[in-house]
Amino acid sequence: MRAVVQRVTRASVTVDGEVVGSIGRPGLVALVGVTHDDGVEQAGVIARKIAELRILRDERSALDEGAPVLVVSQFTLYGDARKGRRPTWNAAAPGPVAEPLVDAVVAGLRGRGLEVATGRFGADMAVELVNDGPVTILLEA
Repeated sequence: MRAVVQRVTRASVTVDGEVVGSIGRPGLVALVGVTHDDGVEQAGVIARKIAELRILRDERSALDEGAPVLVVSQFTLYGDARKGRRPTWNAAAPGPVAEPLVDAVVAGLRGRGLEVATGRFGADMAVELVNDGPVTILLEA
């Protein structure tokens, strides 16, 4: 499982002209990708890392600050463009495998008391964010 985590001042996800998830104050955006051999254990590790990652101001975490997190599923994190110009998505888990694991990441964050907004799994999403810093970290479990 992979997550690209960005420190943001605000962020939102729009699907078909409707805002489906947003955070209006400083926090994190986590783009989450799932591969075939991921399971609940990896989802728990990623949720913990996102919650405890000390990338907010003064080296504080989302848990320390009670900062919100916007979680967006993104299978393209497992795109492979090493050969040619067209990426392959073979390493990305199919929707029926990935969706419950992205949901498990969300549940893990909420279980730690964090406010969590989400995108819509499998939808064509427009993600808007203001990257603060910029700070962007790649996490793997």
